[in-house]
Order: sequence, then C-alpha cells, then structure tokens
Amino acid sequence: MEDRSFEEFYEKEYSAVLAFARVLTGDLTRAEDVAHDAFVAALEAWDTLENAAGWIRRVTANKSHSAWRRRYAEQRALNRVPKPMLIGVDLPSDTEYFWDEVRRLPRRQAQVIALFYLEDRSVSDIAALLACSESTARVHLMRGRRTLAKRLDLEP
Repeated sequence: MEDRSFEEFYEKEYSAVLAFARVLTGDLTRAEDVAHDAFVAALEAWDTLENAAGWIRRVTANKSHSAWRRRYAEQRALNRVPKPMLIGVDLPSDTEYFWDEVRRLPRRQAQVIALFYLEDRSVSDIAALLACSESTARVHLMRGRRTLAKRLDLEP
C-alpha cells in the first residue's frame, strides 16, 4: 500500500507515464487516453497497490499494446483508401522514425527499449516494473537493440 496520496503519485508520475505511452502507441492523443485510463485504474486500486510505479507502467504497457493493435487495424483500413486522398499527411520526424521501428518490435522488446531509452531506467528497474527477471529484461533489450541496429543500418 502506497504511503503517499494518489494526487502526489499522479503529479510525480504523469509525465513519465504519458511519455512511455507516447512511445509505445506512436500517437499523443492515444497516449493521453492510455495514460488517463491507467491512472483511473490506479485510483480504483489505490488502496491495494504495493508498487504503484511498477503497476501503472505494466497497465500502461498493456493498454498501449491494445491501442497499438487498434491503430494497426485502422492503418490497414487506410491502406485500402486511394493514395490521392492521403495528400497533406505529415511525415514523421527522425525521432518518430526510430520510435516507429521500436513499435514494430515484439511487445516486450518495445517496452524494455522504451523504458531504457525514454526513462533512462536500469535493467533491474525495468525488470521490476515489468514483473520479469533481470536476465529476461536484458535479453529483450539485447534483441531489441540488435533488431533496431539492422533496421536502421547502424553498427552493432
């Protein structure tokens, strides 16, 4: 059970949770929805939470994955629309290209990469947040980096 109030937790964690959701969903609006839903769930479970920071990141990761799946389905539908109708769509920046590639990774690899690079978390922190062993988090990080290096034509 958390010693601090929910309001203090929200103020401290919101920006990081929103950034994590943004990286995983690829869309600020969806990320805001995911973060909001995660904090609502945290408020409802507040009295029973032992590690609220880890819990909310797991919920955010799961909700982001669901949002990403919905976005993927929407993108497939858009791909069936004739191309002239898509004129005026902004191309992603270099940073967005990187995070787009991260989102293409298997779910756990994307989550570990996001926490490692976005929040500058240690492997042990990531393992605790995602409720897995340190060796599992390390393997996901290594595999994700290797795949990104290949896709982005970077030296290993």
